[in-house]
Parts: sequence; C-alpha cells; structure tokens
Amino acid sequence: MVGMIIRFIVSALVLMLVSFVLPGFKVAGFTGALIAAIIIAVLGFIAESLLGDKVSPQNRGIVGFITSAVVIYFAQYLVPAMSVTWWGALLASVVIGVIDMFVPTELR
Repeated sequence: MVGMIIRFIVSALVLMLVSFVLPGFKVAGFTGALIAAIIIAVLGFIAESLLGDKVSPQNRGIVGFITSAVVIYFAQYLVPAMSVTWWGALLASVVIGVIDMFVPTELR
C-alpha cells in the first residue's frame, strides 16, 4: 500500500516536470497531477488488459509509446486540471518513458 502511494506521488512529480518542460502539456498543481497520475494508471491498465503485453511498460516499443500517448491524451477529458495536445501527448509519452528508465515508478 505504501509502495503504491509512493508510486503515484513520483508519477505526479514526473507529470509536473513534464508539464513544466513541454509545450502542449499542462497540469495545474500537484493535486491535478496526482489525479492525472491515477487516471493515467487506470486507463493504462485498461489498455493493457485489452491489448495485451505489447503495451505494458516492460515491453515498450512503438506500439507502447503510441498507446501511452493516446492514454495521456484521453486522460485530459477526465481530469479538469489537465490540458494536452496530440503533439504534447506524443512528446510526454517519450519523455515519461525516458524518465521511467532512470526513475522507475513501478516497484520491481
């Protein structure tokens, strides 16, 4: 339980960093980023269960990054504090993937 809370806090901090760095990707405040992290995790879980292991964080490829961008883009419709363009979602997917290589948000 504590590991999951830490994972969502780290994910929210990563979303705030990405929001600061990338144009076309905005998250308002830590609470908005935390809600966005939870919604993105839920949508990612749904996408992974529907599409299989091709889109899981461990097997990222082109399909994984595109799926991640789509999940990020559609999360804005569920999180009022989030605003994303298509290009912002694609760039955020790449940046979050690179950050995840160095600061994993998943306990292994």
